[in-house]
Amino acid sequence: MSVDVKIMKRCEQAPADCWSVEDLFPSDEAWEKALEDCQALPAQVSAYRGRLGGSARTLLEYLDWSEQVDARLSNLHIYSMLRLDEDTADPDHQAMQGRCRSFAVKMSAAAAFERPELIAIPDETLEQFYRDEPGLEKYRRYLARVRRGRDHVLSQAEEDLLAASGQVAHGPSAIFNTFNNADLKFPPVPDSQGREHPLTHASYIVLMHSTDRTLRENAFKAYYHAYGAYRNSLAAMLESEIQKNVFYARARGYDSVLQSALFPSEIPEAVYHNLIEAVHQNMDKLHRYMALRKKVMGLDRLHMYDIYAPMLPEADQVIPFAQAKEYVLEATKVMGGEYSRVIASAFDQRWMDIYENEGKRSGAYSCGCRVHPFVLLNHTDDLKSAFTLAHELGHAMHSYLSNKNQPPVYASYVLFVAEVASTCNEALLMQYLLGQTTDKRQRAVLLNHFLEQFRSTLYRQTMFAEFELKTHALAEQGEALTAQKLCQVYHDLNKLYYGPDVVSDDEIALEWSRIPHFYRRFYVYQYATGFSAAMALSRRILTGGEAAVQDYLRFLSGGCSTDPVSLLKIAGVDVSTPAPVNDALALFGELIGEMETLLA
Repeated sequence: MSVDVKIMKRCEQAPADCWSVEDLFPSDEAWEKALEDCQALPAQVSAYRGRLGGSARTLLEYLDWSEQVDARLSNLHIYSMLRLDEDTADPDHQAMQGRCRSFAVKMSAAAAFERPELIAIPDETLEQFYRDEPGLEKYRRYLARVRRGRDHVLSQAEEDLLAASGQVAHGPSAIFNTFNNADLKFPPVPDSQGREHPLTHASYIVLMHSTDRTLRENAFKAYYHAYGAYRNSLAAMLESEIQKNVFYARARGYDSVLQSALFPSEIPEAVYHNLIEAVHQNMDKLHRYMALRKKVMGLDRLHMYDIYAPMLPEADQVIPFAQAKEYVLEATKVMGGEYSRVIASAFDQRWMDIYENEGKRSGAYSCGCRVHPFVLLNHTDDLKSAFTLAHELGHAMHSYLSNKNQPPVYASYVLFVAEVASTCNEALLMQYLLGQTTDKRQRAVLLNHFLEQFRSTLYRQTMFAEFELKTHALAEQGEALTAQKLCQVYHDLNKLYYGPDVVSDDEIALEWSRIPHFYRRFYVYQYATGFSAAMALSRRILTGGEAAVQDYLRFLSGGCSTDPVSLLKIAGVDVSTPAPVNDALALFGELIGEMETLLA
């Protein structure tokens, strides 16, 4: 497809292609007024200090009040985030988010007494509270989750201090995001005919899928050379983030950063280690896939800038947003009437911000909100973007159903289950598209994309997870994370994962420097575990009839009403064992075999 796409300014976007932020606040001025109306909240929450264990009535009053306040503050935060993500260089919206973040820190500091006081209530006293005030039963799970962390709650003075450090702790991530989205610029890159193409975060993905190998190589080198020029600064940013994680884990008495990251979500550490071990045991399948890719593309040497390009020329197909919309609507009909109606409303009611513009945040995400979810896209009219649309609408439906069926205190879900809903939507889309063609070559094109999902989600995200594990372990051992060290760790992992048929170019050692998810501690592994669970659930939905669909919808409606492992068992998969990962990788091997047969 063409990469000669003009990057619009925000003001040039058609309103129908932009999300309806006015559903949260009609204007920036209304947001400012709402923030001003919240200024008394820190004093109001402080009025409860020292009283939470005094009586059942006071505790219930506080929890009800806190739930309402959290909803107000969430709307303020989401609006400021959405507005800044529209154009990350906009100084007014930078200031807006800065004020929102400052106020959130002030609220956090004022409410720092909550966890210590809730944990200090004796078990027998709390049980009497439940009997005295039946309304407290609503909060039983919330209180249990807080109290299970009693070994990691500090004194009141220490909690106050940690809460007050919140804005400083956000520094590494804020600096990286501002640098990456607003300040870092890339030169245009020439193709094999000497024509220049703009290079941006969004166009880089398109360029890596180009059939013009010269263009791919030039884009790859220009992209990483831009990061390489700032490698020491970027290493300092990431090291600051990792050292921050080490500090907070040790301050709260965790054995490691990994334990501190997984404990609040009730995820056993074995899940993380099982994932890496299962992938290592199935590394031969990725190596086999890379050998197949090298053979089909007719290359003597397969470089890192070749692994995103379609193996087949027909894979370079144009899919406009309107067509992608129809694909997603048809693919998800299996989920039933309500699911289909809500998906349609996401388009009709402008839940989405569809196209790239200058300064817009790169990538894609879905943000849950009580009024309705909001979805950021950077759609580029290709097959990958069609699957991104399905992915983010999976997140949106998860948020919608949890918000509809759970009270606010349980409406949000932990990240561990988030990627299941999104990836399951992608799997349904893949099965729909495969069912629409009898052409062997077109089937091979779709299988090419499916195989890439396994490579980029299950294998690549596990490689990211292993990089995080290794770099945090180095920091915990007192070793400095210089640019050279980070590049060495990353390059070694890249060679291990991609195997002997791929040249691990020097530039790929810098890939760590551009991954925003590394500023969310131990986050990326959930893409891989979620993908594995989604493969099992999508097959169950397509073969198990109405009962399987209803099990899955109950999972989507569960929010955080129980622990994530139990929620997924409701849906029909047990992620406490390595079985879902091994089963998914067995399917990967089968798909490679089918691809080899189709292309024989």
